[in-house]
Amino acid sequence: WKTEAEHTKIIANSLGWLEVAKLVRQHAGELTSFADEIAAAGFRHVVLMGMGGSSLCPEVLRRTNIPMAGHPELLVLDSTVPATVRRIQSAIDPARTLFVVASKSGSTKEPSVFYAYFFDLVRRLKGDKAGENFVAITDPGTMMDHDAQRDGFRKIFRNPSDIGGRYSALSFFGMVPAALIGLDVGQLLDRAIAVMEQCGPQRPLAENPGAKLGAALGVLALAGRDKVTLVTPPPLEAVGLWIEQLIAESTGKEGKGIVPIAGEPLGVPPVYGNDRVFVQIRTANHPAPEVNPLLRALAQAGHPVFDQTLEGAIDLGAEFFRWEIATPLACWFLNIDPFDQPNVQESKDNTVALLKEFTERGRLPEFEPLASFDGLTLSIGPDARKAFPQPVTPGRDGLVACLKAHLTRVRPGDYLAITQYFDERDDRDEAIQAIRVYLRDTFRVATTTGYGPRFLHSTGQLHKGGPDNGVFLQLTADDGEDLPIPGDPFGFATLAAAQALGDFQSLVSRNRRAIRIHLGSNVDAGLATLAA
Repeated sequence: WKTEAEHTKIIANSLGWLEVAKLVRQHAGELTSFADEIAAAGFRHVVLMGMGGSSLCPEVLRRTNIPMAGHPELLVLDSTVPATVRRIQSAIDPARTLFVVASKSGSTKEPSVFYAYFFDLVRRLKGDKAGENFVAITDPGTMMDHDAQRDGFRKIFRNPSDIGGRYSALSFFGMVPAALIGLDVGQLLDRAIAVMEQCGPQRPLAENPGAKLGAALGVLALAGRDKVTLVTPPPLEAVGLWIEQLIAESTGKEGKGIVPIAGEPLGVPPVYGNDRVFVQIRTANHPAPEVNPLLRALAQAGHPVFDQTLEGAIDLGAEFFRWEIATPLACWFLNIDPFDQPNVQESKDNTVALLKEFTERGRLPEFEPLASFDGLTLSIGPDARKAFPQPVTPGRDGLVACLKAHLTRVRPGDYLAITQYFDERDDRDEAIQAIRVYLRDTFRVATTTGYGPRFLHSTGQLHKGGPDNGVFLQLTADDGEDLPIPGDPFGFATLAAAQALGDFQSLVSRNRRAIRIHLGSNVDAGLATLAA
């Protein structure tokens, strides 16, 4: 992909995923025995505490599979919003919960604060035996590895260090949670290894499923079709979340990128521009594109439509590997390094600086509000003022005028990204989807949506490092009373607010077309007002 020394060093230490399925397959019996031990010990829940690549594969497995009798239920915590932390806490009995701290670097902020919070909670119940309720998945020799040994964790899974987070689905990061909920990891990995061998150098290229997909995505992106729309009917709805972060974080840099579109409902051909590619991933009981009226109409209108059939959830390992091959090969066409993520660290650095300011001054800085109405407050970056009305009329008319001014900046070939920092719930998903579909149909552009801070480790790289074809609507809220973080001078609410503000600062510093709307303390009322 690259010849510069700084890139070749990263690439040389990023290819362990090519063979990791075989390595972990050798440990399948050990994983199954450990899962049986956890079930026999009476654990009712497993809480996976991670971020980005460390949490998205488990989240897909959780949403795709029916809980197995006799095994604990999996919950995934990848949000610093206090309402989310409190919701997870209220759903479990901490003394009968296994907490899995998943962090490749061993120092990522979110898993570290989750660990601090819940370890303190369990220690108050079990004292020196609190470590019995904790498992770590991390690279060898990390701070997490050290802390897990110090605190007497029940088990430490040390992952090969030459695997980046977004390529770690078939490593211990994905397979330990899979085993704990009762999945047959041996069979899941066997399916993955079969596809791995089909994608190997011994097989003819024309029979390589990963190479064919990667070549198609790369060539189509160069031809202007750089929006990959993932069509994932039940029970595979969640797989788009994982593919989204793989594509976005791998391709979105150097002003280039392929935009993954996950969860956007299918529409009729007139609502799409000529920048789309449609990839359906389905089980055999869902219709093929030539039978699905919407996909058939899209193909007849000239849009590329691809179709992949899985037998069921057990084929997810194989599908993970297919995309892990396809994505870096698509990057070759774009002449970018698939394995670095230069702008993810930037948002982390912004958050650190903001938390330092909070510690010193007792408050976070804020952008000057431009308009407000009925609990909503709209802000912009300081250099964007000329794109908005001057002066702004007070009340509803002013807010509407600012929203209109922002959306008139949408151009053909753009995508509209809604990013929200509040607790994820089905009813809120529905409200955001309604706004999303309205925007797509009105402006005929692709739309994405993501919950923060999860998306910072996913599409966040594309937002900052990719091309300037994103138009952003950041939604924030005061969602839930604050919760203290043991060992830190701030709580979860401040951390989440700093992450949202740091994200917005990154967008503004690049002159991205972005506005920030604070919904106040009533998220649902704020969403309803915004939709109206």
